[in-house]
Amino acid sequence: MPPNSQTSPHPLPASAPRPHSSHWGTFSAAPLPGGGLDVIPDPGDPDPSPLLRNTPAALGPRGRVLAPYVRRGWLENGPGPDPRRGVDTYVRVSWDEAISLLVREFGRVRADHGNRAIFGGSYGWGSAGRFHHAQSQIHRFLNCFGGYTRSVNTYSLGASRTLLRHVVGDDAPISAPTTWPVLAEHTGLFLCFGGMPAKNFQVNAGGISRHRTAERLAEARARGARFVLVGPVRDDLAAELDAEWLATVPGTDTALMLALSHVLIEEGRYDADFCRRHCVGFDTFARHVLGRDGTVPKTPRWAEGICGIPAARIARLARELTRHRTMISLSWSLQRARRGEQPLWAGIALACLLGQIGLPGGGFGHGYGATAGIGAGTLPYRLPTLDQGVNPVPDFIPCARIADLLLRPGETFDYDGGRYTYPDIRLVHWAGGNPFHHHQDLARLRRAFGRPDTVVVHEPHWTATARHADVVLPATTTLERNDIGGANQDAALIAMHRVAGPVGEARDDYRALSDLADGLGIGHDFSRGRTEREWLEHLYEGWRAGLDPAYAPEEDFGTFWRAGRIPLRGLREHHTLYAGFRADPEARPLATPSGRIELFSATIASYGYDDCPGHPAWLPPDSDSDPDSDSDSAPDSDPAPDPGPEAGSPYPFWLAANNPATRLHSQLDHGELSASSKVAGREPARLHPGDAAALRVRDGDVVRIRSAVGSCLAGVVVSDAVRPGVVQLATGAWWDPSTPEVATCVHGNPNAVTQDIGTSRLAQGCTGQLTRVALERHDGPLPPVGVHE
Repeated sequence: MPPNSQTSPHPLPASAPRPHSSHWGTFSAAPLPGGGLDVIPDPGDPDPSPLLRNTPAALGPRGRVLAPYVRRGWLENGPGPDPRRGVDTYVRVSWDEAISLLVREFGRVRADHGNRAIFGGSYGWGSAGRFHHAQSQIHRFLNCFGGYTRSVNTYSLGASRTLLRHVVGDDAPISAPTTWPVLAEHTGLFLCFGGMPAKNFQVNAGGISRHRTAERLAEARARGARFVLVGPVRDDLAAELDAEWLATVPGTDTALMLALSHVLIEEGRYDADFCRRHCVGFDTFARHVLGRDGTVPKTPRWAEGICGIPAARIARLARELTRHRTMISLSWSLQRARRGEQPLWAGIALACLLGQIGLPGGGFGHGYGATAGIGAGTLPYRLPTLDQGVNPVPDFIPCARIADLLLRPGETFDYDGGRYTYPDIRLVHWAGGNPFHHHQDLARLRRAFGRPDTVVVHEPHWTATARHADVVLPATTTLERNDIGGANQDAALIAMHRVAGPVGEARDDYRALSDLADGLGIGHDFSRGRTEREWLEHLYEGWRAGLDPAYAPEEDFGTFWRAGRIPLRGLREHHTLYAGFRADPEARPLATPSGRIELFSATIASYGYDDCPGHPAWLPPDSDSDPDSDSDSAPDSDPAPDPGPEAGSPYPFWLAANNPATRLHSQLDHGELSASSKVAGREPARLHPGDAAALRVRDGDVVRIRSAVGSCLAGVVVSDAVRPGVVQLATGAWWDPSTPEVATCVHGNPNAVTQDIGTSRLAQGCTGQLTRVALERHDGPLPPVGVHE
């Protein structure tokens, strides 16, 4: 076992604030004499994140896993499926005993069932550090052990990354979009499908030292740029941008995009030369839009009956798009719904018709406002990274199909043109991430977690995932370890000094996995005998030596660590997506089969998927009804319908489950900022005043939100920033199923009611953004919320 990995590389005075970094920004911190933590935002950050207010809760004892624990039923009866996971009690054990039990179980599973029976679960948001990146640590360990069944893609972008490979060849619209300085200088009209929520500007994977997105948007507005927001929630664009709000019915963006395309094609306002030189499939797409393929023409009148925007306004908007340098902004939220591939593809097609792709400030972007890093620029090199090794096991799942994997061993699933089989998972090993936050239909996920022989979880806190484990290993938080912080969209590398010692018996994932690796006989393969300090220096110096001298830092590791941060050279802050491709598509082709943007993909069409055809199409998100049913009946001059809740439906409201403003995902839900947002101790649910009046509820009341799969309680906030017929409930409240006779979750986790179904057979992405629900006022006694204890 390596020496104690908590040793600081170069200790600072005990009272000195320690430089550190998080996904929501850089800061320094020091323990206070009477307890607590003093968190000091980076003085050079123009817009430090309010999420820093949650940080002190990481070190408090509330909700912490203080020692290794083993579920009583597993300890007494041995491994095996058990529906009591999630309701059983736990027995405290020593670290030696926990490691001994796991050595025996890992060996048994590998000998009896092979490595494909092990699922390695993790998600990348556990720490901004490059070494203590839980996903890298657990994958490295499992690869040293012989491999594991893995997941691909993410809950955030499951549909996007798969589709983009077919349409534009790679994920450049996500990883290297047109940057904010270019947009601020050149864009005349931002058409924002799903908005650019300011709350998301605060967060970036790997951290961010300068929050500047809001500043860049303000610069564009001051120059005269206009903003149009398309979506059901008005504050998905900041009020100071003075945006026009087109309050669409949720999930109908594709219909609106096709109608805009119809006007451009029908009136000859599209860029025919760009479509000819830079695209394939225009003729097929145009026939569909115009209704010459046997489907209904996608006119503004047709779209009006679907999305609720007047046909005349749709037509005027289409013409307006051609009079400006226009950026079609497509939020990540669009593709987290049934048939989520379609709005992304239709938005790219609309941008192709305008012909501004590759021009400064024009074209399309995917994810502006999703994180602080989107549009901030990119470094032309990688940062220090822990080698994960090679996984010899070929089995995988799209990450949002975890419940299917556990519940349906031996069954097949479609994904991106292939057909695959779910292996029989006997051991789940999870470090970093909380599937009971990310996943849909949590009651079904609980049943799925009851099926494996053994579930092992590394966790700092007693999350729902930890409460469904057989063996819980107490993990340190990022504040309790040393690391190197940095992101490819930021010009700083941060020396993340340990702020405090471990809480209870917590150990970092590296030390816990090193102990387990030693017991399994693979210790040297995993740890190389290095301490935490030796790993940090090894990663830093190896990275520095491999860089182009033009970019390599002059500081050696010791100097870097004492300084607390160093600047990184080469951040490309002025970049236009596809500029080279636009200038010469022959010399700079895309990585698609045609080398062009594929408005029609012969590859996707060859798969024969009825839920993802070979070109963008309107496929209703909530049913399998005929996508070409004719609703083209209202004259252009009629006002848009404003139906509010759907009359006669058992689930008349749309639930929009978006990212929270007061925390990152579910992290530190008990922190000061997150706790301050609760209503009656529950997650706030926003309703339109008309809907609130019809339901006879007001601010501070509690409602029960129910769907076909579950229910939850939430606190009411009445707001005209939400479209009639929509209830907005952020994700991330820790799941509390303690009173099932009242609700599947009494704390307000929307995934108690979302359906566990993929976007389509192409991508099998997450669909948790939109769900049909019913609401009623809860008048009975309020059950306590105890999940943070």
